[in-house]
Formats: sequence, structure tokens, C-alpha cells
Amino acid sequence: MTQETVQKVRIRNAAGLHARPCHQIVTTARQFESDLFVSTDGSEVNGKSILELMTLCAPCESWISFRARGADSDVLVARLAALVEAGFHESD
Repeated sequence: MTQETVQKVRIRNAAGLHARPCHQIVTTARQFESDLFVSTDGSEVNGKSILELMTLCAPCESWISFRARGADSDVLVARLAALVEAGFHESD
């Protein structure tokens, strides 16, 4: 049976889910074997596709869900959740 991990997080960076955060999500996700799906407001996209992620247009304070399926899904989701909670390091 394939492992699946899901976590919901609130976007904290002022600009929301724009090109740079989408790039960070894809770059992180591609380091893992697991499939990744990202969703908000009823729309779910492939989390390893920057073009699909950009269609979500999730603003600051909105909630997104990471759903990963595979052997390393728990580590992938934890890493992405930490990235979102850190505001994608945009204020560093």
C-alpha cells in the first residue's frame, strides 16, 4: 500500500502564491520520489508543475493543502509546510 500524507497550511507571505514561491515548491518537490498535489478552494494541481501551481492564485492568509503519495511523502509534506510557514523566506 502506498503511503499518503496530507497537511493544510496558511500562506503567510504578503504576495501569496506567486512565481517565486511556486518555484520553491517545485524545486523542493522534485527532490523527492513521491507525487505531490497542491489544492486550494476546490482546485487541485500537480505540485511538480510550476505552470499548474501558478493557476491556484492563492493570496496571503489563504489555506493550501499538500497531498503527497509515495515512500517519502511525510518528509516532503513536512518540508513544504515549513517553507510555507516561513513565508517562503521572502522577508529574510
